Amino acid sequence: MGSFLEDFFWLMVSIGQPFGIFTTWLFIFTFLYHLSAAINKTDNSQTYLSFIMMVSYTLCLYIDMYTPLKHLQLYIFDAVTIAAIIIWRYSLGKVIPVSFYYLVGGLSINATLFLAIHIDTMLDPYSEYWWLWGVYGLVMPLVDITMAVVLVTNKDLLKLVWLTKKLTTRA
Repeated sequence: MGSFLEDFFWLMVSIGQPFGIFTTWLFIFTFLYHLSAAINKTDNSQTYLSFIMMVSYTLCLYIDMYTPLKHLQLYIFDAVTIAAIIIWRYSLGKVIPVSFYYLVGGLSINATLFLAIHIDTMLDPYSEYWWLWGVYGLVMPLVDITMAVVLVTNKDLLKLVWLTKKLTTRA
């Protein structure tokens, strides 16, 4: 029997595909919610962001999870999604919602973890469990759920935007 983090990682591996479908469903829900709420609003920035996230996470479902390059493909998906969000920001984004910062930050964390796991599996494909896998299994779902919740509420739940603005205005 391994440590708690190792046991938790193997639990997350066993529910990885259903959790991916659940996360995709969350982003589809956020898009449909914002689409229905956008009828009477002049600012549709949340709708655009939720559409970008919905498309990204829906397309990720079509990645073959049994290919050795799956983490590299997921990294590329996240990098392209970050690029799409930043392009939206500079071309169409009149109002920058709080969720913009959470999405870019969360996708950056996810992309970094995907790249780290890809490098790990390419360097030593048959290694024993180690702490990076546990961090990956713990952080990835938390970041995905946080992005979806912030996208629905558009609230600075973790006060990260507030803290960033507070630190940058003092300097």
